Amino acid sequence: MNQSLTSDRIRADVAEIIGCDVSEIGPGDDLFDLGLDSVRLMTLVERWRSAGAPGLELPDLAERPEVAHWITVLTGEKPTGEKPTGERPTGERLTGEEPAGERLTGEKE
Repeated sequence: MNQSLTSDRIRADVAEIIGCDVSEIGPGDDLFDLGLDSVRLMTLVERWRSAGAPGLELPDLAERPEVAHWITVLTGEKPTGEKPTGERPTGERLTGEEPAGERLTGEKE
């Protein structure tokens, strides 16, 4: 896992890219609902690859667009001091929820 990417840096980068304050982003908030789009997500992926996560791929983040999940993916650690994010098994969707790929492209998978 990466030593230069910290939970504080990840939160700050996300807040910067969507144009809000870090305090406005909850650990389990869907970042697409907060204004993230595929172009901004790719910008974050490239930024974090350069910062020491060269194997990071867009789907690693797009599948669960939540800061808490991204911190785990990028640092290998569970965020501390946060409430559970209501995780559900991978691939399970809530009724009416669209797949991440559909949110990114607007097309059905």
